[in-house]
Amino acid sequence: MPVKNRLAQMLPEITEWRHDIHTHPELMFEVHRTAAKVADLLRAFGCDEVVEGLGRTGVVGVIKGKSAASGRTVGLRADMDALPIMEDTGVDYASQTPGVMHACGHDGHTSMLLGAAKYLAETRNFDGTAVVIFQPAEEGGGGGRVMCEEGMMDRFGIDEVYGMHNWPGHDVGTFAIRSGPFFAATDEFEITIEGKGGHAAKPHEAIDSTVVASHLVIALQTIASRNIDPTEQVVVSVTSFETSSTAYNVLPQRVVLRGTARTLDAAIRKDVAERITTIATGIAASFGAVATVDYQLGYPVMVNHARETEYAIEAATKISGSCAHSPLIMGGEDFAYMLEERPGAYILIGNGDSAPVHHPKFNFNDEAIPAGSSWYVEMVESRLSA
Repeated sequence: MPVKNRLAQMLPEITEWRHDIHTHPELMFEVHRTAAKVADLLRAFGCDEVVEGLGRTGVVGVIKGKSAASGRTVGLRADMDALPIMEDTGVDYASQTPGVMHACGHDGHTSMLLGAAKYLAETRNFDGTAVVIFQPAEEGGGGGRVMCEEGMMDRFGIDEVYGMHNWPGHDVGTFAIRSGPFFAATDEFEITIEGKGGHAAKPHEAIDSTVVASHLVIALQTIASRNIDPTEQVVVSVTSFETSSTAYNVLPQRVVLRGTARTLDAAIRKDVAERITTIATGIAASFGAVATVDYQLGYPVMVNHARETEYAIEAATKISGSCAHSPLIMGGEDFAYMLEERPGAYILIGNGDSAPVHHPKFNFNDEAIPAGSSWYVEMVESRLSA
């Protein structure tokens, strides 16, 4: 079964929504214009209920099927926020907000779900209720967590929840997924090393915090290579090295290292956090310095539920003829919070040969819209078959 004809016919309209959202990107929870547009469209589609302000700026639409005999509800989620990146795509609908752009395709996710919502509101060919969820602050703000904390799942009686992300490098409109751990937990750390500042010509009178920090950057790599089972996936990356001196002849008193740790298992996540602290404090002490570690837990591991993954595969196969097995992804995804609350699955849809996500030249591929919207619809119609 190919994409639904009605959604293919709607492509120009959905594309227009996408381009408008792309032109006016918004960050984190400050997605006021986008959320208002989404809410207005949902009302125009004839949704039975539209709720704004959930999770600060999230929007939820409720669409009841022709029958409610099943008593079941399926949730579909899309994210709305952009990234603090200067756009370099050259498209005529490029961002009009300097330093902000839709570099991850959330404009496409929102538009595909809007297309699905319009179709579902028109046809209502299902037994139960569809709930469309438009979430703010996926890019680091934990908007999914906030929506769940505010009781979204119970308030709307959601039984299962599904989400989707575009993926560069996969053929347009094709799908990929895996059961179990899929996206990594995304933690952050800041290590402050206090040495003893001094003159660069007299290093013996100082405790050189730059040397301590340099040893630490290398030593942290042994967590993945020597402390964790090599069959497990772990990333520890130091991404910032900042000293308290900018002079050529001064040994700085203080160095601050910042970085991220990515894991796919809760026990390993705990071990990595402990090893970072142990290694940092131990190496610093060996030089006579002091290290203080601030370790912040980020998004949890995103885990697809086995049965719901099979449902997602079946829907994708109906639309595109197949569904590939995805490799593990060490990026984070706050849909993890929704999957901790309810069974469900998260799937990837191909974006073609585009720039990677979070890149100034990235642009969501409009050709993926009919397949993406069709998958959202198929998840409702197959799980709530009349």
